[in-house]
Amino acid sequence: MSHAKLDDAFIAKQKQRLLDLRKQLIASGDAAGVDEQGWQASAGGEPQDEGDDGDRLAQQANDEAILAHSEARLTAIDRALEKIEDGTYGLSDSSGDPIPRERLEAVPESCYTVQESNDREMLARRG
Repeated sequence: MSHAKLDDAFIAKQKQRLLDLRKQLIASGDAAGVDEQGWQASAGGEPQDEGDDGDRLAQQANDEAILAHSEARLTAIDRALEKIEDGTYGLSDSSGDPIPRERLEAVPESCYTVQESNDREMLARRG
């Protein structure tokens, strides 16, 4: 059951965008891993002052947050690609309601309407 308002050309364009985004996120995740290895190697048996440790820990926390966000986005991208393959791209995973084309253009991996995404975020913060 394909979303009637989404033509084949739009879906093909979105699929390519999703594949490109996926490639970029994987590359940036690999780069973050290399940065972390560099930090660890440079800290190797040398005495460190507290400032260095603080900087390293702050950078590590930042890298972990970016990595977690990238992993969540990769999961959403993979789900959107699945939806393209099964003909349900553009329909909410939750309600089956159409996701507006504008939202899909802005966030091609959207699997929920704006309201559903906001509701899910609120529940995640509470839980």
